[in-house]
Amino acid sequence: MKKSFSHRLAVLSDAAKYDASCASSGTEKRHSGPGGGLGSTEGAGICHAYAPDGRCISLLKILLTNFCIYDCAYCINRSSSNVERARFTPDEVVWLTIEFYRRNYIEGLFLSSGIIRSSDDTMGEMVQIARDLRLKHNFRGYIHLKTIPEASAHLIEEAGLYADRLSINVELPTDQGLSRYAPEKKPLGIRRAMGDLRLKIEEASEPTLQTGRRRKFAPAGQSTQMIVGADGADDATILGSSARLYSSYGLKRVYYSAFSPIPDASKSLPLVKPPLIREHRLYQADWLYRFYGFSVEEITSGREGGMLDLDLDPKLAWALGHRDRFPVDVNRADREALLRVPGLGQKVVKSILSARRQRSLTLDDLKRLGASPKKIRPFVVAQGWSPIRLADRSDLRSLFAPQPQQLALF
Repeated sequence: MKKSFSHRLAVLSDAAKYDASCASSGTEKRHSGPGGGLGSTEGAGICHAYAPDGRCISLLKILLTNFCIYDCAYCINRSSSNVERARFTPDEVVWLTIEFYRRNYIEGLFLSSGIIRSSDDTMGEMVQIARDLRLKHNFRGYIHLKTIPEASAHLIEEAGLYADRLSINVELPTDQGLSRYAPEKKPLGIRRAMGDLRLKIEEASEPTLQTGRRRKFAPAGQSTQMIVGADGADDATILGSSARLYSSYGLKRVYYSAFSPIPDASKSLPLVKPPLIREHRLYQADWLYRFYGFSVEEITSGREGGMLDLDLDPKLAWALGHRDRFPVDVNRADREALLRVPGLGQKVVKSILSARRQRSLTLDDLKRLGASPKKIRPFVVAQGWSPIRLADRSDLRSLFAPQPQQLALF
């Protein structure tokens, strides 16, 4: 019995929730205008919604199908999993995207899929969807395709002509974990596909000799997703793997996805789902590594077992473990030192460097510039303020750690 369209949509949109990446950042500005076209890569006029776990769902985020020939132990849609299956045709996905956009529900499409028949068959259908949206319907909104590393190079290349961003999932932090829990997927093949994609993106970014223009190929770059908690890797291993991916493949983003246990999972997978706060702390640590000058070793060396502190954000945890580096004089310190102060972000530090040229800054000035007073007080010296005794308090951590809460009995 054929399932109704709405029922298939419910199944395949729910199945897509395990894909963490759905942000439309990094691409070029593109609008519909007097010359025709449909959609925009920017958020004006778009309804943005967020799931209870914080993931953005402003894109139409679905699987083409949740049928899959692979049997990855950590995947809810693996071939041996007893889940309800459904499938869309390429024409149905195109129609759905256009209709959702016209109703102002979405700003674009995030499309992934299980592997049906073969990698090329599946990738071919995904490319057809992106091509039809762009060429038949003049769709100018955002398109993100989860590409398949085993697919033919010409299909990946065509996908980059129509999609804003392409992503190839590394799945797990280590090759050993992938070989154990997804033996049909080859780490070397995944890395080769990511490397080829980087070369194509870089090649397209260079102006051509004939026209001096840049070719349009995945202008928002490539990203990847890493599952957290499925193979027992600690946070230091996860962040170290991410750092290598950023440097090797020019990734725009590594997305972390907390593993959701599957009741009938085999191969000794963990039975307890890691808390979403761990996923959040990994994103924060990732940000420190990429934009704040921290090394992975600095971020993870403060605790046993290579795990991040779940109660405190990584910068604050690092600062509490390195009291000798504080307090920092906000009127004299350089940018690198200021960026390591808890409560000071990049924008605030830029504002401090500009404002202190005019006069010495006080705590009230820092608050007006956007700093968090509670966080910065023990770690800075300002005009009229010195954290005498505060920075050396043995109970300083307790001032920042979340307070214990009484659990509900019913």
